[in-house]
Amino acid sequence: MLTVDYDLLDVRPGTTVLDLGCGEGRHAFEAYRRGARVVAVDWGVPEVETTRRWLGAIAEAGEAPAGAHYEVVRGDLLHLPVPDASVDRVIASEVLEHIPDDARAMAEIARVLRPGGRVAVTVPRFGPERVCWALSDAYHANEGGHVRIYRGDELRARLAGAGLVPGRRHHAHALHAPFWWLRCAVGVERDAAVVRAYHRLLVWDLTHRPWPTRTAERLLDPLIGKSLVVYASKPAGEPAARARRRTVAAAPERERTPAG
Repeated sequence: MLTVDYDLLDVRPGTTVLDLGCGEGRHAFEAYRRGARVVAVDWGVPEVETTRRWLGAIAEAGEAPAGAHYEVVRGDLLHLPVPDASVDRVIASEVLEHIPDDARAMAEIARVLRPGGRVAVTVPRFGPERVCWALSDAYHANEGGHVRIYRGDELRARLAGAGLVPGRRHHAHALHAPFWWLRCAVGVERDAAVVRAYHRLLVWDLTHRPWPTRTAERLLDPLIGKSLVVYASKPAGEPAARARRRTVAAAPERERTPAG
C-alpha cells in the first residue's frame, strides 16, 4: 500500500532515493523495483532487519532491474548518516508526526537533497486524525506515538522554513479513515468483530484492487483521505553549506557546542 505517487515524485532508474523512517520497507520496495538506488533508514532494529530481508528477496526473485541497488541503515532522522547533497529523492512517509523536533528533521532532509532534488512528505491528515485523537488517547499518547497533528498550510510553511519549495499535494487512503475511527471507538487493543470485518475488506482491496473500492477511494480521498501528501523541491541554487547552516539553526541550543 503506497502513499506516495512515484510519478509525481519522478522516481526513475538510477535515481538515488532515501526512504526515511522506512518501517517495514513498503516505499523502499517500490523504488527498488523501479530501478532506483535505495537507501532505507529507520531507528528500529526489527524494521531494519525486515526491510533488508525483503529487499534481498526482491533481488533474488529478479524483480528489480539491472542497476538497481539497495542499502538499509539504522539511523537517527535528526542526524542522518548521509552526506550533504547526495540524494535525488527523499520519502518521509508517516514519520514527522512522531518527531518532537520536526524542524531539525526537515532541515536534515534539505541538507541531504541535491539541488533540484525532490521530497515527498506524508502525514496524517488533520480532520481524520483529529477524530482519532478525540476518540482514543491510546491511539496516539504512547511512547513513540504521534506528538502533533499537521494542518496542510502548517506543513507547507515548515517545509518552506527548511529551505524547500512546496509544490503539489493530494490525499490518500480514504478507506482507512473509518477503519481507524472504528478501532479508536471500540478500543485500539480490543479484538472487535466489526474491526476484523473492516480489516478483511481492506486486505481484499489491497490484494485484488477491485474497481468498486478503487473508485470509492478515489472519490473519497479529497474528503476523508487519511494521509496528506506534500511534494517539495530543493532550489537548484541551494549550496550544501547553506543547507548545513539551516540544520545547525534548527538544532536546540543544548546541542550546539562552541569551538574550542
